[in-house]
Amino acid sequence: MDEQASQEMCDSAARRASTPAQGSHESGDEESHSARRSSSCVKEILDTVQRWRAKGERAAIATVVATRRSAPRPVGAKLAVSESGELAGSVSGGCVESDVYLRARQVIETAEPRLLSYGLADEDACSIGLPCGGEIDVFVQALEDSDVTDQLLRTVEQEKRGALFTVIDGVSVGERLLVLDDGQRAGDGVPESVLVEVDDLLVSGRSRLLETDGIRVFADLLAPPPRLVIYGAGETAEAICAAARLLGWRTVVIDARAAFATRERVPSADELVQAWPEDAAALREADRGTAIVVLTHDEKFDVLALKTALASDAFYIGALGSRSNQERRRVRLLQLGVGVQGIARITGPCGLDIGGESQPETALSILAEIVAVQAGRSGGRLRHGDRRIHSA
Repeated sequence: MDEQASQEMCDSAARRASTPAQGSHESGDEESHSARRSSSCVKEILDTVQRWRAKGERAAIATVVATRRSAPRPVGAKLAVSESGELAGSVSGGCVESDVYLRARQVIETAEPRLLSYGLADEDACSIGLPCGGEIDVFVQALEDSDVTDQLLRTVEQEKRGALFTVIDGVSVGERLLVLDDGQRAGDGVPESVLVEVDDLLVSGRSRLLETDGIRVFADLLAPPPRLVIYGAGETAEAICAAARLLGWRTVVIDARAAFATRERVPSADELVQAWPEDAAALREADRGTAIVVLTHDEKFDVLALKTALASDAFYIGALGSRSNQERRRVRLLQLGVGVQGIARITGPCGLDIGGESQPETALSILAEIVAVQAGRSGGRLRHGDRRIHSA
């Protein structure tokens, strides 16, 4: 394929990467679907690959497994290439797509995985163009028929949580092991020592590169979009839902009061539920991909909502209100039999100290804290930190 044709393929992939995603969530708002693209891109790409496979076409998937300095796409970004030359997804927003495309076609033919590096220190990468000044490593592997592939496609289709471990460098390059949240496994050949990271991966919500005994393994998180459950359908709930939509999160707003749990009051919520806290399944059954925020400012709701939430696996439980209100809730929860360790899970007052006053500013404060907790960060100012800004 000549350079112009290759670039045309690259441009086409970039256009598709920016096309709004389609979905079927309750809000009925197309903007909410496009906002979720970053969370659903893996599903969209694998759905496309599945269609290729159904036609008898082979395919390869290129995945960003590491970044250094500024990079155009995050770790975990993917570009799929079919045997006939079709593309889905993106690993760089266009700047190295043409070269990755050509390497992926080679991998389809040889079935030999490749680890590629692009950066300004590399003359070939300079000619391809990584204008942001960053460096990326891309692992390209043919998607062959196997139990791992079949289980991977089912996991994504059913929106289950898990992690796909792939050896990208060292002994057994290309070996894969899929580990689901419920303990199911498919595949082999991956060092057992990296599997201790499974729980941390599922909580953090971020893919990452691991290394053990000279072997590099990419841990690719598989998960539905983060879920945010809010008890209390007030103005703050609407502001949080509107902001969460921009992050691609799914939101559920619950309130026992029929006059509050209405679409007019919270139009941005994906789901509205009228229920008392103890009857709300979204609170009781929250998994570790879910954050919960309690907003009612009414003890008869707040305390029960927090008690119910503490019985779940939610990675974040926050409560709005003054410090004196937080103390009264803690006393009441102790009286209801909640242990000290359980109460320590509650973040209250919730949010980062950004000096916010308005409802949108309060929403920003709360969501910023949730993002920081999920990423294992303190939420401080970047200029005062000494850690990498982005995970490698």
